[in-house]
Amino acid sequence: MKVSGKSQLPAGERLKISEIFYSLQGEAASSGKPTVFVRLTGCPLRCTYCDTEYAFFGGEWMSFDAIVERIRRHGINRVCVTGGEPLAQKNCIGFLRRLCDDGFDVSIETAGAHDVSAVDARVVRVVDIKTPGSGEHHRNCGEIIADLCDRDLLKFVICDRRDYEWSRQQVVDRRLDQVCEVLFSPSFGQQDPTSLAEWILEDRLPVRLQLQLHKQLWGEEKGR
Repeated sequence: MKVSGKSQLPAGERLKISEIFYSLQGEAASSGKPTVFVRLTGCPLRCTYCDTEYAFFGGEWMSFDAIVERIRRHGINRVCVTGGEPLAQKNCIGFLRRLCDDGFDVSIETAGAHDVSAVDARVVRVVDIKTPGSGEHHRNCGEIIADLCDRDLLKFVICDRRDYEWSRQQVVDRRLDQVCEVLFSPSFGQQDPTSLAEWILEDRLPVRLQLQLHKQLWGEEKGR
């Protein structure tokens, strides 16, 4: 309901939504599984390889109830909350809890620049640690690793050999593989996946090579 052009939704139970769509999860532990994606509007970071710039602005204010109703229409229990940067909206924390309470299998895709300690423990946190090639590695929160557990995932998007060496050093020096699973993902159209695979094998690095399945299937099509 709107009055005089202003939303009358309860301030603590609404989010600005860029899109809600149904597709295959293209990344992380549940790659290939049917998933409902809730993409929140807004992001304070400006990574060089960002593929969701359209989510920086615009969107529609929706109540938690309305979002959940849209999710249920798809008949799928797996939900991924993403962005933009979902944690840039403070109400995201309460929404994640609501999804868990409603019985959904929930994950969140977030940057390493945001505190994840308040995220419900039932949520799988996929944290994108920013590499130098992203242009935003100075925004990484050093303490975030201490908040993760073995069901979470750390992701490094590799733009070039320099990014690989930087990320490799992070994994080795901080023993990140002992915290949770670590993913190395080639920046789509920028880093050759085969070269990245060979570097990982050569160094016997305890990480998993991740290719973005959705882009292998549909390219950079929006809403996939």
